[in-house]
Amino acid sequence: MRKRSIRKKSVRTIVFSCFALGLTTLLIGLVIYTTSLVQQYVRHAFGIASHAAMNATYASMNAHHGVDSAPISHQVMTIYRGLSPQDRAKMGTVEYRRLFSSIDTIPKSGSSWDRLTHMLNTFVIEVDDVYIAMYDEATSALVYIADASADSRMYPGDWEAVSQNEVQKFLNWKGPEMLYDIDRTEKYGWLCTAGYPLRDGNGKVFAFLMVDVSVDNIIGDMLDFSLKVTIGILLLTFIIAWLGSRRIKKGIADPIDAIANAAMDYVQGRNEGTDRHYFSELNLKTNNELEDLSHVMADMEISLASHEEHIRTITAEKERINTELSMAQRIQAAMMPHVFPPFPDRKEFDLYALMHPAREVGGDFYDFFLIDQDHLALVIADVSGKGIPAALFMMISKIILQSCAMLGKSAGEILTKTNDALCSNNQVQMFVTVWLGILEISTGKMTCANAGHEYPALYSATQGNFTLFKDKHGLVIGGLPDIHYREYEIQLKKNDVLFVYTDGVPEATNEELNMFGTDRMLEVLNASSQQSTTEILESVDRSVKQFVGPAEQFDDLTMLCLRYNGI
Repeated sequence: MRKRSIRKKSVRTIVFSCFALGLTTLLIGLVIYTTSLVQQYVRHAFGIASHAAMNATYASMNAHHGVDSAPISHQVMTIYRGLSPQDRAKMGTVEYRRLFSSIDTIPKSGSSWDRLTHMLNTFVIEVDDVYIAMYDEATSALVYIADASADSRMYPGDWEAVSQNEVQKFLNWKGPEMLYDIDRTEKYGWLCTAGYPLRDGNGKVFAFLMVDVSVDNIIGDMLDFSLKVTIGILLLTFIIAWLGSRRIKKGIADPIDAIANAAMDYVQGRNEGTDRHYFSELNLKTNNELEDLSHVMADMEISLASHEEHIRTITAEKERINTELSMAQRIQAAMMPHVFPPFPDRKEFDLYALMHPAREVGGDFYDFFLIDQDHLALVIADVSGKGIPAALFMMISKIILQSCAMLGKSAGEILTKTNDALCSNNQVQMFVTVWLGILEISTGKMTCANAGHEYPALYSATQGNFTLFKDKHGLVIGGLPDIHYREYEIQLKKNDVLFVYTDGVPEATNEELNMFGTDRMLEVLNASSQQSTTEILESVDRSVKQFVGPAEQFDDLTMLCLRYNGI
């Protein structure tokens, strides 16, 4: 799409506006001028008609001049009204002129008609034509009595067809307004005909003294006026457009171009890493909103530079934190058993575990280790909270718990010693839920203790299904000192399976805020009970992920599974 500059658009707008304004002014001026000029012509023609009518009336009463138009008018109109339509149609012929030969109107020196036209000639120099005529209402005709025009003289009895509106206007005139009619004729073009009634001694109108003024002159004057006004409008438009263009260029276009160029230089400078204040260097002095805009852009430029520096600092800090979190994640993963099978030479059991932290590092942990050749310790725990604090507390808890277990203590004693150690300096008021079991490999007897953790799930090869083993919970570790944890025993038989987990499994939530629950967990466990421990955990993990869908994982998810094969 072709773009046009603000300057060009503004100049075009100015030119168009000036031209439209000038054209409107011209039209209004023409209307006013024409109306005024027509009124002037009408007043002039009517003034001459009324003056000539008074002179004619005076002459008809003056015995010295001896010219009276009333008898002539009566004789002409009497003869005209007595003619047949066929005779009237012969108007302008010699035969038609003979019909009026009885009237003392023959154009010869000394006749009444000659003296009457001589009197009318005194007014012709001021107008186009002066004549005496009478309207015949029956035939809508203007019948000539005497005509002063020598070039196109109309003789007594000659007539012209006129509109009935003109006939009524003249015959019914009462004054005092001016009596006139403007119409276009084929012979003379546009004419303004003004008239004044001539009355006899009884006050009856016997004729009208008429004056014709050509209105075509007005058209010529209008064209001359229009040409001059048009030239003036064009010159004025050019001057205004030139001055407006200079003002727009200086006050608007150039400052906008400067701001736009500064913006492009700013983008290029940012891409190239140049440290310059482009908008601050503009120094615009327009005393309008563009100057204010340049100041705002300069402030924005400084603010953006500061913000970019702040972003760089934050980004560097975030990268450092991400690096440290990644390192912490690797350390945490390395601290938990991650090589499977963990004891390939031990065929008495099959063991697998997995963990998915909700964040980079988590508070859940699992552990398993041989206390001696016949005793296997199994641990799964969930630290309160998430993230780095939970991960640190988890590592401390894991180390203390493993250390106590390696001393050869029973399950209850291990939790008691671990609780005392964590409560001795637990300023952060964190705690951990723990399930601990010590399997006597040779007999399948497992001694367990539960510190506020989830119920373990047991698969009985005899019954053929998983069920929750609802053991008695003790208080969470780290909650209160001097807590003694009770133990209980589970007797595992060949092909029995132990499944322990953190609350991230049953409390996994989907977008509808529904939890996975222990019932679904048991269904998945029963469906995969004949599979290996690895496949069992992968089935549960897959089912949880399908249930949760796109919803965010809010809690760590940790599971451990043991199948007892016997000896």
